[in-house]
Amino acid sequence: MKFGVVVFPGSNCDHDCHYVLSEVLGQDVEYIWHQEDSLKGVDCIILPGGFSYGDYLRAGAIARFSPVMAKVKEFANSGGLVLGICNGFQILLESGLLPGAMLRNRNLQFICQYVNVVVERDDTPFTMLAEKGQVLRIPIAHMEGNYVPPEGGVGGLENRGCVLLRYSSPEGDVSPEWNPNGSAGNIAGICNERGNVAAMMPHPERCAESIMKTQDGRLIFQSVIAYLEERKTKAS
Repeated sequence: MKFGVVVFPGSNCDHDCHYVLSEVLGQDVEYIWHQEDSLKGVDCIILPGGFSYGDYLRAGAIARFSPVMAKVKEFANSGGLVLGICNGFQILLESGLLPGAMLRNRNLQFICQYVNVVVERDDTPFTMLAEKGQVLRIPIAHMEGNYVPPEGGVGGLENRGCVLLRYSSPEGDVSPEWNPNGSAGNIAGICNERGNVAAMMPHPERCAESIMKTQDGRLIFQSVIAYLEERKTKAS
């Protein structure tokens, strides 16, 4: 499978994503500069974490106008897989590929810590190897992760099947005390109704090897690979 990692000025998790996909999981990976007008025939696009354009105005607000984002939108609208991580989540919101918006964390401080997230859906390309209710331990590192849903609120997102991950206890309890940033409904990750565009604030690329405290992040990338392989087999 071939992955594309988009690089914006200020991205700082692009190399992490590239490393995990290529060196850990053995996939073909291309960097895609933000000014390019081609996605190089990839099967999945990754929008990595960082501070695109220095997060001027607000996180993701300028990156949405990058030339490459027009191609990402075309790719997503045609059914291509797109995963936004942290800043990538913010960019997908700003570009309109996912619903809602981000505010600064409830405590108005940058948060960098491990969190637990419970899987709400196991039938998407990004979670198909997980089980619904499974708890993953993955680190976060952000200043603006306080997710605000669109009109219709959290209930509307749930009805459309858009809630992917929620902050939880190690046992999967979703309650305010386990919410690190004030995100509505403890939401840590969402997807579109079609299920081919997803985003999450936790960083799966930072916990995909045994040397880390957890390898739970590997499951996200492995799910995408398994989905693409399955789709390729069905098409052949």
